Amino acid sequence: MGDLAKIFKAYDVRGVVPGELDEPIAEAVGAAFVEVTGAVSVVVAHDMRESSVPLAEAFVRGARSRGADVVFAGLGSTDLLYYASGSLGLPGVMFTASHNPAQYNGMKMCRGGAVPIGGETGLSEIRDRAAELVGAATAAPTGSLIEKDLLSGYAHHLRSLVDLAAIRPLKVVVDAGNGMAGHTVPAVFEGLPLELVPLYFELDGDFPNHEANPLEPQNLLDLQRAVVESGADLGLAFDGDADRCWVIDERGASVSPSAVTALVATRELAKDPGGTIIHNVITSLGVPEIVREHGGEPVRTRVGHSFIKAEMARTGAIFGGEHSAHYYFRDFWFADSGLLAAMHVLAALGEQDRPLSQVVAAYSRYHASGELNSAVADQGEALALVRAAFAGRGEVDELDGLTITGPDWWFNLRASNTEPLLRLNAEAADESKMKAIKDEVLAIVGRVSL
Repeated sequence: MGDLAKIFKAYDVRGVVPGELDEPIAEAVGAAFVEVTGAVSVVVAHDMRESSVPLAEAFVRGARSRGADVVFAGLGSTDLLYYASGSLGLPGVMFTASHNPAQYNGMKMCRGGAVPIGGETGLSEIRDRAAELVGAATAAPTGSLIEKDLLSGYAHHLRSLVDLAAIRPLKVVVDAGNGMAGHTVPAVFEGLPLELVPLYFELDGDFPNHEANPLEPQNLLDLQRAVVESGADLGLAFDGDADRCWVIDERGASVSPSAVTALVATRELAKDPGGTIIHNVITSLGVPEIVREHGGEPVRTRVGHSFIKAEMARTGAIFGGEHSAHYYFRDFWFADSGLLAAMHVLAALGEQDRPLSQVVAAYSRYHASGELNSAVADQGEALALVRAAFAGRGEVDELDGLTITGPDWWFNLRASNTEPLLRLNAEAADESKMKAIKDEVLAIVGRVSL
């Protein structure tokens, strides 16, 4: 049980292969998954990591040993797995460790219709049952195995949600980071008026060029340089399993995920006036402002995809976005798809003649600090000191950490769930004001730093 407790996280399974996650464990999880969910059929996909195929095949053996039929989709992105689960109405499992280094692997699980499985919605039960089954004799498989190529169906579905056929021709550089976007992007972009400049499309789970994590600025340098040197209209960077997408404008500058959220929200509201848009507590203040201006209803949530997806389902929201470049769509089973968000950006750019920097300027109203981490000895003490220092200076709420909002500024300070860190995000209408607020909070936090 100890090993499984280590690799079963709040929302997925992730660990080093083979030290923490191996084929016997994957097989036990496959059997447990069927037992706990009652699945009659399961769809399985995997990324390009060397360990993904043997782990996925072991899971399949476990699932079939409990009588479940398995649709094996093979190579795919995480949003392709969500498409499979949604379109087929089947529970699904994706083998990936997303942006983690090569020695890691893991599983993302969902029920039919791409409904996520987390610690409070079945993942803990799967963990406990799998722990009992590891090393036990495997029953003979009684469920069937069907190999099914879902890539073309996935591409067709995305193109049906965002019509790019009539946009002006665009040159786009895509950095796949040797991850699954190298598999999905060519299929989705085929036949569209897009000149694709590929970077690192070779599927390689060793990530020989850079980490497949676009949240780290150093991983964007090659893309930024290629956009400028090739005279491209924009650049797109994906993480390892291609469910997150980061946008670069024609000047090589990063486009804030908050600006992307606001842009996509306005497009979805044009199709569905009055709809609900989800954003988290560290999204720019410009997002709810713009949503209201376009007749939508903004709903604020805690940081984290489980909270976003729960609110999406509860409210029937048409779209949701968060700072980590995850974007969620009602028309995609309330699941996230980086490529679908990218297609909205391409459509918005291609439907008029201005460069992307000018297009997104309308959605970038405030100056943001970005997320700043501080190692602290006592998270509670640091939060209390900051709250006392700002007493009476702004509105206080504690939906997720401490958020204090003044007349033209706000900041959020929240504790990491896994490390002795406090994460600060600050924003203001004026850059000097933002820097002053940021520096003041960091100075207070520094009093209890490690």
